[in-house]
Amino acid sequence: MDLFRAFLAIVLSFLILVGYQYFFVKPVAEQPVVKETVSSQEQGAGQSTAPAQPVVASQASNSMVAVPVNPDARDITIDTPLYTAVISEQGGGFKSFVLKKYRTDIELESGPMQLVLTQTPNTLPVLFSLDNGAGKVLPLFTAGNDSVVVTDEQGEAVLVMQATLDDGTKIVRTLKFRGNTYLIDDTYQVENVGGNPLQISPAMSMIHKSFSHASATSRFLFSGPAAYVNGELVETKPKKIAEGPIILQGDVSWSGYVDNYFMTSIVPKSDKTLVVSLQGNEESVRTVISEGIETLGAGETSEHAYSIYFGPKKLKILQATGGELAKAVNFGWFDVLAKPMLWLLNFFYDYTKNYGIAIILVTVLIKAVFWPVTQKGMKSMKNMQKLQPKVAKLKEKFKDDPAKMNQEMMAMYKTYKVNPVGGCLPMVIQIPFFFALYRVLMAAIELRHAPFMLWINDLSAPDRLWIGVDIPYLHGLPVLTLLMGASMYLQQKMTPTTADPTQARVMQFLPIIFTFMFINFASGLVLYWFINNLLSILQQQLINRQSKA
Repeated sequence: MDLFRAFLAIVLSFLILVGYQYFFVKPVAEQPVVKETVSSQEQGAGQSTAPAQPVVASQASNSMVAVPVNPDARDITIDTPLYTAVISEQGGGFKSFVLKKYRTDIELESGPMQLVLTQTPNTLPVLFSLDNGAGKVLPLFTAGNDSVVVTDEQGEAVLVMQATLDDGTKIVRTLKFRGNTYLIDDTYQVENVGGNPLQISPAMSMIHKSFSHASATSRFLFSGPAAYVNGELVETKPKKIAEGPIILQGDVSWSGYVDNYFMTSIVPKSDKTLVVSLQGNEESVRTVISEGIETLGAGETSEHAYSIYFGPKKLKILQATGGELAKAVNFGWFDVLAKPMLWLLNFFYDYTKNYGIAIILVTVLIKAVFWPVTQKGMKSMKNMQKLQPKVAKLKEKFKDDPAKMNQEMMAMYKTYKVNPVGGCLPMVIQIPFFFALYRVLMAAIELRHAPFMLWINDLSAPDRLWIGVDIPYLHGLPVLTLLMGASMYLQQKMTPTTADPTQARVMQFLPIIFTFMFINFASGLVLYWFINNLLSILQQQLINRQSKA
């Protein structure tokens, strides 16, 4: 096996992976779409006494249209150590949800992170209805008080809101807030106070828009509606929803809107088969979780329980929250390796309090683990380089007899105890680990607005050193990226090669290609690659000294 071709294949595979994510949107898994859409009227026929069945949410045209504001509706403020939220009594949706520990942008004046970007009462997230999400009625949920305060992490508070529909049906909503979690319990008790059976279709709806932050890696990773249905994470591109409604059905653990850093989601607490319907376009997506049609007898009460999670898409927090919400953090093919690396990153951060130093320590640790394997590979390449004159003579001698040439070369390798693929195997073994860390550094919220040192004040953003002159396109000098490119060039010059002069010249362009590709990558990723290059240079230098001794 030609070492140059093997190494080039490895490098090209990395370029393809990185390049595809750079120029195209990350592909998402196919979702189990229910092709047949059954209307609520057809589903409801003859079911007054039958068990509740899931139904597809109505495509109400008025659901996205502004409605008059009820002058009697108050805004109820909820303040906890983690967030400040505002709930409108008209419909009961969240008018605002501000995360206290996260900013919209790196600048201090950008303000805390806001997760609610809609304004009119019927477009606010978390609207409970009995008409299968049609949004025709926005009842007035009257609250007992106009504010709720949770003072410390161990505290909790309850907000009770009551509404009476036009037909006399009563709804009592109970919200429970805690100081140490972003998870909110949201329970509805529906009472049929009339003398006749009442047919209802309970549903919870949310309208989502892209969160108001931007990041260097946001274009590479998924952003849009997501759900965990039937034990599978389903991510749906908004542009696919624009082509027509998407229907998901089965065991719905949660459904909401995610990007690489934040998520807003509803967690239904029901054993029923549920239906999630997605409608909208690339700017706004409406999600409806339908419980199905059920009949409520005269004087009977039914309960419908949910949990609401509006907060960071941070693995440690989501794991503590439960409800399969941690499945939202997905690193694709490398998930099995990436999550332990994320744990390592946080482990080192707990001691250093600097994610830049944590990245360096993780890189050093990975390099140390693979040091013996890499050592063997580098020595094998060095030995192969020494045999190149003999290989050239064999190629010249048996140029008209390839079979004989290969036979003689194998005999020579055996005589000198050299493995022709010994330099490639260590690289192949390490690639999954490198790609896993690459994915972590691209998507981890831990790096968002995390400073390192000097001019690098955000490890999730490209490194730029302001030099007093506005450089076109760059708007600053990418110092760390240039250092990374230089280290890659030096590493390449030190690494033995078995390639012919033409192939070697082609390889010299790789550092330039990588430098241009990394210019707009997160500085945390560039830092990892730079440190890895320095460690490889150190290892090669040690091997070169040993070979001269």
